[in-house]
Amino acid sequence: MSLPLRPARDSDAQDLFGLITLCFAEYPGCFTDPHADLPDLVKPGHWKERRGKDGTLLGGEFLVLEDETGRICACVAVDYPARDEAMGRPVAELHRLYVRPDCRRRGIAEALTARVEGIAREAGAIKLVLWSDTRFEGAHRLYRRLGYTQGAETRPLGDISNSIEYYFEKAL
Repeated sequence: MSLPLRPARDSDAQDLFGLITLCFAEYPGCFTDPHADLPDLVKPGHWKERRGKDGTLLGGEFLVLEDETGRICACVAVDYPARDEAMGRPVAELHRLYVRPDCRRRGIAEALTARVEGIAREAGAIKLVLWSDTRFEGAHRLYRRLGYTQGAETRPLGDISNSIEYYFEKAL
């Protein structure tokens, strides 16, 4: 499936907050706090300019899909937070894969994931990693079906939702 994606713009911030809030609302105890938990969405058009904790440029892309009314109905992002030491190639990380509930079951999430995998391959990435909230069981089924392996590692986010995330990865 080919989707008419476009790069996120800063003016998309409100739609993106709304999209993620709708998605989180499906899970008890899962909330959005745009000021503390979602700082990357304040200026989504500046995704490529983000820097890691060590100050290195993360690069990548933040893409959105609009519905027929021009509202954002899905999004996905990728960046390059690390390099594989043995191979000297980047490790890509998938972020912000969300599809509005009324747009699901159409293959959008799978197509967005495939698009990010292609972008990561073009950048020379050796693997694609991601973290997913333990509550997002449907997403976990999708990742496994697409060849991602769930690791034993988890991480607490210390956010308003007391989120704990699972680690997934796929060799590219």
